[in-house]
Amino acid sequence: MDNSQKRKIIVAIDGYSSSGKSTMAKELAAKVGYRYIDSGAMYRAVTLYALENNMIDPDGNVDSGSLGKALGDIHIDFALTPQGQHTLLNGEDVEHRIRSMEVSSHVSPVAAIHSVRQALTALQQRFGTEKGIVMDGRDIGTTVFPQAEMKVFVTASPETRAERRYKELIQNGTPAKYEDVLANVIERDHIDETRAESPLRKAPDAAVLDNSHLTHAQQSEWLLNLFHESELKANGSEC
Repeated sequence: MDNSQKRKIIVAIDGYSSSGKSTMAKELAAKVGYRYIDSGAMYRAVTLYALENNMIDPDGNVDSGSLGKALGDIHIDFALTPQGQHTLLNGEDVEHRIRSMEVSSHVSPVAAIHSVRQALTALQQRFGTEKGIVMDGRDIGTTVFPQAEMKVFVTASPETRAERRYKELIQNGTPAKYEDVLANVIERDHIDETRAESPLRKAPDAAVLDNSHLTHAQQSEWLLNLFHESELKANGSEC
């Protein structure tokens, strides 16, 4: 089957924080010519908005009522820049600011709010109307796109994920301590797994990728092979 005739699919990549799912999703999208959607960045953008509009108190409590009313004024999109895809919040590039430890420390409680999840799930589903997307997050294969033709659940040990996150922060010039990052990873895992609204869990038909000890090349090869298998299946093995 000619590439122009292939039916495009939806790729849903879920998993734990700092498991590398965003990096692998971006790379896969670039290789296969799909659009990449970072759902985690969307929740981070809402969290940044809440922080900058005094909707989160010093103890970390979120004013869910005020945030829910403000959702209509929060517009999130993505733009390609020379440095890669960046997140836009009400037209402003906030890519660097949403990666701060302050946002990381508050994003899980914000993401657990029903009105926030409803609004962002609807937006994510609009992004996938024409398929041909790779989206990563916590509930893409279970809630946002349960019909996705390719589903992956990514995991790694908390220590491995904290080390990756710590190195990323340092490389970006953001002050951080490994112990604080590890504590944040463990706390986010607990919140993500136990929240009432769309908890983090593996979809029954998702392929599991534990990348604790995989090289970048091994991970990329595994993911690309699975994509081709999923594409063949979606097109009746006629590609």
